[in-house]
Amino acid sequence: MIKRLKKINVKSKKAASLAIFIIIAIFLVAAIILVYVFRGSFTISTTPKEVRPVYDYFSSCIEEETRMAALTIGSQAGYLELPEFEPGSDYMPFSSQLDFMGAVPYWYYVSGNGIVKEQIPSKKKMEEQLRLYLIERIDECSFSEFEQSGFTVDKGDIDTAVTIEDTKINVDVTMPLAVSFEDSRGTKSEHKVEVDSKLGKFYGLASEIYNKEQETEFLENYGVDILRLYAPVDGSDLGCAPKIWSKAAVRENLTQALEANTRAIKIKGDYYNLGKEENKYFVQDLGERVEEEVNFLYLRNWPMKFEVWPSESNILMAEPVGLQEGLGILGFCYVPYHFVYDFSYPVLIQIYDGEEIFQFPVAVIIDKNTPRKAPDVEGLPEVVPELCEKKLTEMKVYTYNTQLDPVPATIKYKCFDTSCYVGDSIIEGQDAVLTASFPQCVNGYIIAEAEGYKTAKLVQSTVTVGEAVVVLDKKYNLELEVAKEGSSLSEEYAIVTFTENSGEEVTTVVYPEQKNIEMTEGDYEVRVYVYANSTIALAGSKTEKCIDVAKSGISAMFGATEEKCFTLEIPEQVVSFAVSGGGTQKYYVTESELESGRLRIDATNFGKPTEVEELQENYNKIQTENLDIQFG
Repeated sequence: MIKRLKKINVKSKKAASLAIFIIIAIFLVAAIILVYVFRGSFTISTTPKEVRPVYDYFSSCIEEETRMAALTIGSQAGYLELPEFEPGSDYMPFSSQLDFMGAVPYWYYVSGNGIVKEQIPSKKKMEEQLRLYLIERIDECSFSEFEQSGFTVDKGDIDTAVTIEDTKINVDVTMPLAVSFEDSRGTKSEHKVEVDSKLGKFYGLASEIYNKEQETEFLENYGVDILRLYAPVDGSDLGCAPKIWSKAAVRENLTQALEANTRAIKIKGDYYNLGKEENKYFVQDLGERVEEEVNFLYLRNWPMKFEVWPSESNILMAEPVGLQEGLGILGFCYVPYHFVYDFSYPVLIQIYDGEEIFQFPVAVIIDKNTPRKAPDVEGLPEVVPELCEKKLTEMKVYTYNTQLDPVPATIKYKCFDTSCYVGDSIIEGQDAVLTASFPQCVNGYIIAEAEGYKTAKLVQSTVTVGEAVVVLDKKYNLELEVAKEGSSLSEEYAIVTFTENSGEEVTTVVYPEQKNIEMTEGDYEVRVYVYANSTIALAGSKTEKCIDVAKSGISAMFGATEEKCFTLEIPEQVVSFAVSGGGTQKYYVTESELESGRLRIDATNFGKPTEVEELQENYNKIQTENLDIQFG
């Protein structure tokens, strides 16, 4: 019995030993696999302390380059490498980048040829640009100071992986780096760095603000309000003299108002809450808590598109109603006005916290007094009119002034409503000439533009090879004097209009505020209105008017009408300025007269009106009385 038990114990020991060997083998295999897979991660633990400063420096170099690159990305609207630059034009002065302490690409803008464009970088694009940048910059991390101290540093090929998170940037650099110093040697291939940065968070908030602007057009709505508060848009005033605004002054008022009011726009959050009722107008709510400070910026020296209709030269003018022939029965005057604006400008949106910033500009576009309708765009490509792509006919264009001296000029070709830039004429000997291919068109226009000269147009078909000569008229700046039958205007003022080419071009001057005018040789119709102080009182009145209107209901089907009466009330009015002189004259202006540099216009004196009938008579005399026009 005892022997049998001993036999059983021996077998149990053999089984236990075998199990132990199997477990040890499993651990060994697992350890080998782990070492193979994570071999780069274990190198740091075996790095001798004598060479460790080299690896610490390399990690700090990666961190510093990443931090600097993140700051650059934030200041350049999410770009390290800027997208291709696209210039603006006379039609739309925005380029593809805003110049603000460096180039900042627009996220939304209208190109020079009128194409709406977006260029918003994705987070993946930001990460890829940062990755490629770090490959180049990290490879330039200098170990010269260590090498001068006796270290030997050998570098292998480099690659990086970058992940941008809300509050940090993870950089994983793969580069074998062997370092030896005296008897110590270490090798490390994986270099992981974590950089504190709000780039990802700022980018996410910027995208939210941009999406809200696209959905609600809140910047355009602010712009329309500013336009109606600081510029003449719609309205009417009582008076018998025209209302006049300087186009330049209106533009200046708008730029000042934009600069002040744009800064007042805020995003609801930790830095600005809707606590005060009067502040709600300027606060935009993204629907969630915003922890960062957001700034909206416009500067008056930034590009702006500003066009207004109707306007003449640099003047906005509204004519009075009530003085025209046949309207004297009204017994009063009023000045209605309605101006239409195309008004566009950039706004820079900045998100910041301490030294970190993310900024991007957008173009705010107001079209015909209303906010633009945000189209569904996805980074539209550059669109060139088909006509301009097919320049098939070679032409020679010569450009001269009226003395046949060569004038270098910019040449465009216009066919129907499409205009194409062709090139610039350059001086060759006694000529200024451009040889270039033109789009094919019958009876299109060659347009020549040169500084100091009036833009010239020449009808020219371009279906066959040919030549064209364009003559440009020089602009002359003249000193202007307006008088009334020999007497200078003291307490009076005059409105002078110069109409050229049968109404195609009109220039208006308010004298004596404006005492200079630019003119070229040509045929003009000159018209002068002289206004003097007046105290003509127009009495108010009430008149009951009755008219027949269609009845409502079934009886209206049979043409039944009923009488409706209303009271027409005309308010009392004092005419403070009235026409006291003027006239109209047609005159051909020669270049020799323009060279004198001085223009004097003597208007007929009608006398200051004292009653309504004389007021209308004076107004009608403008068409019949002549002017005395003298140069020199």
